Amino acid sequence: MAVGADTVIASDGTSDGTRSDGTSDGTRSDGISDDTNTSDGTKGNAAGAGRAPLQGSDQALVELFDVALMDLDGVVNRGGAAVPHAADVIARAAERGLRTVYVTNNALRPPEAVADRLTGFGVPAQASDVVTSAQAAAHVLAGRLAAGSRVLVLGGRGLREAVTAEGLTPVERADDEPVAVVQGFDPELTYARIAEAAYAIRAGAWWVASNADRTVPTERGIAPGNGSIAALLSAATDQTPLVTGKPEAAMHAESMRRSGARTPIIVGDRLDTDIEAGTRSGTPTLLVFTGVTTPAELFAAPPEHRPTYIADDLRGLLRPATATAAVPTRPAPDVPASVSDGAADGGFAATCGRWTATVVDGTLTWSSEPAGSASEPAGSASEGDDGLDGLRAACAAGWAAADAGVPVQRVAGERPPGCEGLRAPGGRG
Repeated sequence: MAVGADTVIASDGTSDGTRSDGTSDGTRSDGISDDTNTSDGTKGNAAGAGRAPLQGSDQALVELFDVALMDLDGVVNRGGAAVPHAADVIARAAERGLRTVYVTNNALRPPEAVADRLTGFGVPAQASDVVTSAQAAAHVLAGRLAAGSRVLVLGGRGLREAVTAEGLTPVERADDEPVAVVQGFDPELTYARIAEAAYAIRAGAWWVASNADRTVPTERGIAPGNGSIAALLSAATDQTPLVTGKPEAAMHAESMRRSGARTPIIVGDRLDTDIEAGTRSGTPTLLVFTGVTTPAELFAAPPEHRPTYIADDLRGLLRPATATAAVPTRPAPDVPASVSDGAADGGFAATCGRWTATVVDGTLTWSSEPAGSASEPAGSASEGDDGLDGLRAACAAGWAAADAGVPVQRVAGERPPGCEGLRAPGGRG
């Protein structure tokens, strides 16, 4: 079975500890449920409505939350290069009371090394500011295995140190008879090491993967991620790993436990990890376009991948968010009530700032009001417009159409800023 967003087991992996083969009866020893609660016992948080997409705010986002649970690759850095504006925004956000905790699915480096690397990017950080998928995976392993249990580590220093810190014994060969295999991102993996993991998994070792990201952004482009290696192992063993990194509950629980956040916002560049983690936990999310996700992919996103806010980059934290709203419309006589709710002439419409997007007969089009017009919501376009209001309106209208079972088939050639690359999920561009 190929391992990816649609096939990886979605579980935090903890159980009552009675089984040594890695199977689970669904009872979790750490109390995490599918609807993860925040540290204060309330679902989601009061600073935002959590799962509702494309919300607005009269205040800058930095004023609404106490902690930004921020992804690294594609948000703060791309490979060995810093993302423009990231360091400045993080510093300015801290001055305004928003603490940043770096939550990464990359298990390669230990927190100390991640903090040192961040400092090199101009982002001063301490090890305590970093939460890694290696820590989440090791915590899950420790909840299932006896102290000192041998674990074959297919990954880098960060994963080995996390396993050791949880009182387990890292090994490298199947001949060491490990009771578990833990796999994390490591660009220096060799065929021989992957084979050792396959031997151990086939011999019955419980397989845990720190994350299932199929790709990772680098300064040279998009490269294979840990999920791609997991797919290889899955094909070789006919097994599927238990995944602990984002968007799984184990990673969010680890982030909340280590950060002490009460009203967090998740900030990231990936729909299937960062944004889905927010959807699952009821935590507001900010999607930035500095990593792997494109506006076209956002436009085609299913409900669980729709963010609360979007921005070109982290500067979106420092400004208010323009509200997106359905436009009151008149349903067509021959459209069923379940589809026509909010539809005009069988279509769907939404507005954001001065832009209105409409889907009629499968075609997405836009119209606009002049900047500063009376119909424009205060503070939406003329004050600090980030150039994404047309995209927000398009997503809202397109998502409504898709959810009603009538997805966009065509996109008009004349488009607002931010929508140049949009393609119709259900038809032609």
